[in-house]
Amino acid sequence: MTAQTEEALAPDLLYSDAEDDLRASVRSLLADRAGAPTVIAHIEADTPYDPQLWKALGADIGAAGLLVPEKLGGQGASHREAAVVLEELGRSVAPAPYLTSAVVATETLLALGTEDGPVGELLGELAAGRKVAVLAVPFSARAGTVTGTLDGTVTAVADAAAADLLLVPTGNGLYAVEAGATGVTVEPLVALDLTRPLATVTLTAATGTRLADAEAARPAVSRGLLAGAGLLASEQLGLAEWCLTETVRYTRERHQFNRPVGSFQALKHRMAQLWLQVVSARAAARNAADALASGSPDTPLAVAVAQAYCSGVAVRAAEECIQLHGGIGMTWEHPAHLYLKRAKADSIAYGTAGRHREAIAELMELPAP
Repeated sequence: MTAQTEEALAPDLLYSDAEDDLRASVRSLLADRAGAPTVIAHIEADTPYDPQLWKALGADIGAAGLLVPEKLGGQGASHREAAVVLEELGRSVAPAPYLTSAVVATETLLALGTEDGPVGELLGELAAGRKVAVLAVPFSARAGTVTGTLDGTVTAVADAAAADLLLVPTGNGLYAVEAGATGVTVEPLVALDLTRPLATVTLTAATGTRLADAEAARPAVSRGLLAGAGLLASEQLGLAEWCLTETVRYTRERHQFNRPVGSFQALKHRMAQLWLQVVSARAAARNAADALASGSPDTPLAVAVAQAYCSGVAVRAAEECIQLHGGIGMTWEHPAHLYLKRAKADSIAYGTAGRHREAIAELMELPAP
């Protein structure tokens, strides 16, 4: 293999100018409409979702259609750009159904390979931000493990309360079911992470539009969940970066014994170690996003590595953020608890770190201990 070929195959972990511009737009929007006081006020009122925020993010900025081709009304971008949006959503823990609708549901529909008929129409609606679709599977489901029915119950479906449409995989295929249709009940659950609510979806002789048969539906759903797991790492990265940045800022300002507490050697070591882990998490998350964008044959491995590593880093960063903030970090008014809850919830989403390590072992043909 020539050096030129190796360079062509190497993942690009750097951010492009277009990605930096997108980040700036999303960050500005979230700072204006999804600051910590606003998010806390919404979850206290049991109304976490802000339709105007979703309209601004999904439709006005065009983030909802990043993965959708231009001919279907989307932006024709890639998973790299979607990963940037998720990094910023992780930094703000904004209650927006971006991961579940604009990534998992959209990727599932795209993987069907049908651009005409109801699939193409639905992709156009999602790209324009006019509808929110959610794959009706448990939030903990991972690629290759999903079955369902149009007459039964699915527990712990993320963002189901915000969905206009449910994509229901069954033994007979993939169906699109209106969330408000007869025979469909969406019952909110009391979840750890109040910024990404879960719900139990009950289907009782429900009817829907068949989008694909079982043979086409199974790989499409697996592809959607694979993309969800891969880009979830970017959300976890953004979360960890906020926790580290906020902790460094606070320990510089908080004084004890007439010195900034951040100058104490023990705390400096803890934050330096966390910084190293966040940098490594960035490399893993960017590699997964680039693999998804380029259609690399190593995508399953890149996604498994990213999830096996980034979920633990996000939890540790949130824990350190609370501990190094001292008493204020334990209060409801400080947003640190939102980040810990999101990190813990994300750590079991689309497969736990342990399951992804098992996937790595299988993909690399490593014998079990």
